[in-house]
Amino acid sequence: MALVQPAALTQAQLHRHLLRADAVARRAMAMGRHPFGALLVGPDGETVLAEQGNIDTVHHAEATLARTVSLNYPASFLWGCTLVTTFEPCAMCTGTIYWAHIGHIAYGASEQALLALTGNHPDNPTLSLPCREVVARGQKPLRITGPVADLEPALVATHRDFWQQH
Repeated sequence: MALVQPAALTQAQLHRHLLRADAVARRAMAMGRHPFGALLVGPDGETVLAEQGNIDTVHHAEATLARTVSLNYPASFLWGCTLVTTFEPCAMCTGTIYWAHIGHIAYGASEQALLALTGNHPDNPTLSLPCREVVARGQKPLRITGPVADLEPALVATHRDFWQQH
């Protein structure tokens, strides 16, 4: 099967979906979980097919979402979808997205911004391995969009108080 690059989201779609992912992250935080949120957006750029908040330090929002949707949609369909997430996916999540065959990753805030917030917090030992480097080692041309500079401060704000209190 020849892979065709998935369509990019418009700026309006990207902003709307990132703000919804942030609402998912806030719900996770209200349940005592780390404040990360992810969505799967269909090929039309509008339809949200799934959403997932963080569960724990192993079951991240992005990886959990990717595993779940890979069981419910064929790879050929997922290739045209976008996984939208509040923060840049870690190496584990990026690998899971890759193997789930989701064709586009869009994130709002960078891994570096997260590391600046969490430092050496034992609940979030950030790997310094950008998602673009993980994808570059693969054989599929995933599209990656992010960070989104004008939304990054709002997404970071969701985390600021959390990491200082935990």
